[in-house]
Amino acid sequence: MSKCAWVTLATNDSYSLGALVVAHSLRKVSTKHQLAVLITPGVTESMIEKLQDVFDVVQLVDVLDSKDSANLAVLKRPELGVTFTKLHCWNLIQFEKCVFLDADVLVLQNCDELFEREELSAAPDVGWPDCFNSGVFVFTPSVDTYGKMIQFAETSGSFDGGDQGLLNQYFSNWSTDGSKRLPFLYNTASTATYSYLPAFKKFNQEIKILHFIGETKPWSQHFDSSSKQVQTPPGYNHLQCFLQMWWDLFCDKVHPSLTQEMSGIAGALATLALGSDRTPEQVAYENQFRRANWEAGQIDYLGQDSFDNILKKIQETIEAPPAEVVEQREPPVTAKQDSPASAKKKEGSSSCLLA
Repeated sequence: MSKCAWVTLATNDSYSLGALVVAHSLRKVSTKHQLAVLITPGVTESMIEKLQDVFDVVQLVDVLDSKDSANLAVLKRPELGVTFTKLHCWNLIQFEKCVFLDADVLVLQNCDELFEREELSAAPDVGWPDCFNSGVFVFTPSVDTYGKMIQFAETSGSFDGGDQGLLNQYFSNWSTDGSKRLPFLYNTASTATYSYLPAFKKFNQEIKILHFIGETKPWSQHFDSSSKQVQTPPGYNHLQCFLQMWWDLFCDKVHPSLTQEMSGIAGALATLALGSDRTPEQVAYENQFRRANWEAGQIDYLGQDSFDNILKKIQETIEAPPAEVVEQREPPVTAKQDSPASAKKKEGSSSCLLA
């Protein structure tokens, strides 16, 4: 058995969906190395069982939070504080060499050659190419290195509040050591491709690992269970085939093992019958999906949440006739008491219509 491993991280059941697809995409391209996933207490027992069916190693770790809210606020991504938990991967000392993959990547081609690289090898970040993106990197497990990074985090912090800033500060010679710089094709960022569309069209067949970077993840896209088709978000038509590839793998390998005991979107997806007519469960899933996107500020301006549709709904509400309400009144008080028979007759003839 290989002494090397692909490693990913799942902090909840939603990211576990991504981790499972990552694992199956690695199996699909016939990697010869082991698969490991780090999980936190946010992953349910039901999901852990499914992860154990796919990964060679499932290891529970504590959540490391950077608590650097000031820098995270600049990124408008406060949830990234827990990504310091990624540092636990250096404790996987049962392996000689590892490659870390974020749970929001899709492996498109065999990349086993990455294990020939040294620590810390990574691809440049599109936002600042003299820094590397920490969604894909080669590392050597070491308890000593882990301890030094934790100490470094406590004394120096992270310039972005997340793991990427910390790792770039700790492995500060990356930008000057050409041997550690991986080609962009090993970590192609989905959100940046619109500005390189001609290059994306020319080289997309050569992409080895696609990274669905940012807030928009494959599992949070609108998915029609009856047609098993994913709706591409506005401005990302060039990603249609890749998003569909993710969902095809999900439908084939992941969905059959989901249960309603799982939390978040995983539990909602478990209720869907794929390839069948639209069901109440599909409608419920769509409503949950849309509500989550609204709360995250991701609004379908060109679809169901377009201005025309919102205006139409408002007009329907305004023009709808008011519900009829008949007020129930107390009988007038008289000096003369009704007989039991007449009182019973009146009681039977009274009515109340509630809207």
